[in-house]
Amino acid sequence: MDERFNRWLLPPLLALLFLLIVYQYVSPACPGAACPRRPPASAARRGGGPTEREEEEEAAAAGAAEEEEEAAAALPRLVAKFPFARGELCRRVRFDMRGRDVIVFLHIQKTGGTTFGRHLVRNIRLEQPCYCRAGQKKCACHRPGGDKDTWLFSRFSTGWSCGLHADWTELTSCVPAAMERRGCAGNRTLRNFYYITMLRDPVSRYLSEWKHVQRGATWKTSLHMCDGRSPTPDELPTCYEGDDWSGVSLQEFMDCSYNLANNRQVRMLADLSLVGCYNLTFMNESERNMILLQSAKNNLKNMAFFGLTEFQRKTQYLFERTFNLKFISPFTQFNVTRASNVDIGEDVRQRIEELNFLDVQLYEYAKDLFLQRFQYSKQEEHQKNRLKRREERRLLREQRAHQWPREEAAEISVTEDYNSQVARW
Repeated sequence: MDERFNRWLLPPLLALLFLLIVYQYVSPACPGAACPRRPPASAARRGGGPTEREEEEEAAAAGAAEEEEEAAAALPRLVAKFPFARGELCRRVRFDMRGRDVIVFLHIQKTGGTTFGRHLVRNIRLEQPCYCRAGQKKCACHRPGGDKDTWLFSRFSTGWSCGLHADWTELTSCVPAAMERRGCAGNRTLRNFYYITMLRDPVSRYLSEWKHVQRGATWKTSLHMCDGRSPTPDELPTCYEGDDWSGVSLQEFMDCSYNLANNRQVRMLADLSLVGCYNLTFMNESERNMILLQSAKNNLKNMAFFGLTEFQRKTQYLFERTFNLKFISPFTQFNVTRASNVDIGEDVRQRIEELNFLDVQLYEYAKDLFLQRFQYSKQEEHQKNRLKRREERRLLREQRAHQWPREEAAEISVTEDYNSQVARW
């Protein structure tokens, strides 16, 4: 009977022994090297096999970097015509609206200045927006904090305080005193004036001015102050008799040799006191033209900002970058204008370019500087974004590196606790 009992007892014991052996190999609580545990996720990270989530994050970061590189490469290659130093391309103004900084807008006729001037008073995102009453052109652009002083000197904020379409010569001598007259009594804090302007293709601007004069505009109330006085009638005669020049033909407009529409942009940006103001006998014509053009280029280059009518979005971008201000709505490019609707022949175009040969040279200079500034700012922005992404990836790697030892230590602690429990059982 003992034999029969041993025969029936032996198979269950062997089966139990087999189960224990199998359990030792498959259980995560098995001790020592006999346990073929699955390596933790942290080991997989440190080893050659990254996790699926990590691969997705790396792929997303790489994709963003590739998109940024493609955007940078998409910028058209600009062949620079004029050499400019880095400081002349990188325009950044620490504009203190709460302090005593003032933006002065030099408004040249028929350059899109009216549209840009409205952007300044109605379209900038400000802590204290300009207050514009319905039906009135001027807006009150006060500084934040209840100060009644203004941060903007322009047609739509202070009016024509220095004269109708005052030029660079007039503004630089008039604006400081005009701002003092507008300021609070006893407030004579030194102000920082940041001059800005808009330029336009000379042929288009000339045609636009002709159409404007043809409709009755004269600007005859302009002061043209220079060296403390206005020009005499002999120094600045008019091209017409009567109240205006309504109905003037393009040929008549071009035939007037003392028409201020000729080279208007150079004249309004140059320091006229260098050439004897409007006294044409002060020096010979070639020397006068050379000095005016160089003065206009220098003043334009040293301005805080200038835009081009033909590049509205780029103008918006550079203004925002220069003054660290943001517009609410994007600028609109109007390619159909009164000037574009004028059908002229090649001979007429050449004649207009000859009459505005100084403006043509200035615009070529301004366009090259403008596009170089835009490209420099875009490249600087791309570089800043690349460095930012690189820093974010570095911080992410450091964060993971701090998390992995804690996860491994927690996993080992759980395993040891489980092993001690099994040994106790």
